[in-house]
Amino acid sequence: MKEIKRVSTKWIQERGGLFRQFHWQAGYGCFSVSESKASAVVRYIAHQEEHHSKITFQEEYREWLRLHGQAWDEDYVWD
Repeated sequence: MKEIKRVSTKWIQERGGLFRQFHWQAGYGCFSVSESKASAVVRYIAHQEEHHSKITFQEEYREWLRLHGQAWDEDYVWD
């Protein structure tokens, strides 16, 4: 993950302008998606702004973690 974040930060910052100020947050989450669900993920991303007007990203993320039996530390996840 560290290498992906490093390389992608460099690529984004090379775009110039406001992109030069881009930095990743300290933490990250990773979920795999099967090929059969790829179109659902694309739809989710396309409608993310509308979706998050009904449920916050933080609420949704906590629900994903619960659904998949993952423990988390609120101080680490959101800071």
